[in-house]
Amino acid sequence: MTTDNQGIYDARELGKPKFVVLGIQHLFAMFGATILVPLITGLDVSATLLFAGIGTLIFHFVSQLKVPAFLGSSFAFLGGYASVKQLCVAQGLTDEVALNYACIGVAAASLLYFVMAFLLKMFGTEKVMRFFPPVVTGPMVIAIGLTLSGSAISNCQQNWLLAITAIAIVISTSIWGKGIIKIVPILLGVLGSYALAAAMGEVDFTKLSEAAWIGLPIDMDRTAISVFKDPNFDLILTSIIAIFPIAFATIMEHIGDMCAIQSTVGKNFIKDPGLHRTLCGDGLATFLASLFGAPANTTYGENTGVLNLTKVFDPAVIRLAACFAILLSFCPKFACLIGLMPAATIGGVSLILYGMISAVGVRNLVETSVDFSSSRNVFVAALIMVVSIGVQYGTDGGVQIGSVSFSGLALAALVGIFLNAILPDQLGMKVKSFNGKEKKHKADVMQISHKE
Repeated sequence: MTTDNQGIYDARELGKPKFVVLGIQHLFAMFGATILVPLITGLDVSATLLFAGIGTLIFHFVSQLKVPAFLGSSFAFLGGYASVKQLCVAQGLTDEVALNYACIGVAAASLLYFVMAFLLKMFGTEKVMRFFPPVVTGPMVIAIGLTLSGSAISNCQQNWLLAITAIAIVISTSIWGKGIIKIVPILLGVLGSYALAAAMGEVDFTKLSEAAWIGLPIDMDRTAISVFKDPNFDLILTSIIAIFPIAFATIMEHIGDMCAIQSTVGKNFIKDPGLHRTLCGDGLATFLASLFGAPANTTYGENTGVLNLTKVFDPAVIRLAACFAILLSFCPKFACLIGLMPAATIGGVSLILYGMISAVGVRNLVETSVDFSSSRNVFVAALIMVVSIGVQYGTDGGVQIGSVSFSGLALAALVGIFLNAILPDQLGMKVKSFNGKEKKHKADVMQISHKE
């Protein structure tokens, strides 16, 4: 078995039953947030599941099967979908047709991923990543978990008993469990809380009996491709202009997610397979999903939380979860069953997973020995966290600058990168590699050593 003191890197040697259960756990971890985006926007749930699975497999193929990341629905584009939908409906189009135009905008925005990947390949990762040192990426990872936590608390408030039950099961099985029990705490938390909800009569299964067992996940009339039967080029251009800038934010979030994953796993994925490959995989997955009426894809923090909790880092487990998502997209009855899962159950599990993401950011700062006796480092980290959280909870979720709405994370990333670039580094930073050695490190150069 390929392991070290920190984790398991070849889960197949655990045996097929455990390997399958681990895949199911990752499926459940991403499910709640992934189907929430189509429920909010009006996009198709089955198509969302299909292209979450396909997108994840594409990402793994492009990144040489090395990065244990799951690609699910991105929340960053919600504002773009809403604005384009409102504009198109005002011109007499139906909601479904309006979403088709919005999907064209998202597909166009995904092309920016390839531009960034090209720049990384041409000029080298180090020259680009010098703008993303630990003092920037650490607080950004912390902020990702904290800004997501609000949605988890909102869900928990639906029924605190169910939420606490899920939390208690996850914590107790993770700490005191043995064997397979210890490495599937998320799955057990979901099942235990869901079973309690059913026993309490909190779940109405009427819709489940009405749902079909098998159905096609794609309706061509609800895809971006259908727009070109009778296109309105003015609306197409408007959609692209409205949504394209959002890609700058999602690229920054992608970099933050890669930093979180590599910090969790203990391998430098920014170097190998390379950030240019992971960006291409994410961009290609988003482009394909958008063409067929599914939400934009993004690497999922929920699954990173599972990695951190279980210490099973084998990417093959994620690919198995992706295959399950594809299969289940052809089963409307299963989609209905998951859709009936109480919000409090999802909230309880998510609360732990989002907290694990923030904990990874804290660990990143500790292990790289970021020097917080330096005022410039304090200012950079402090403003990243307060801007991201302040914008998230002090506004309607974004700050309008001209015609573009910036999320808290996007604005915080811009602030952090800018401050890190212009503030003088008089003291420098001591950066400790994972093998325990210390190096002198200037704040504008990212030089993190990883135990391979």
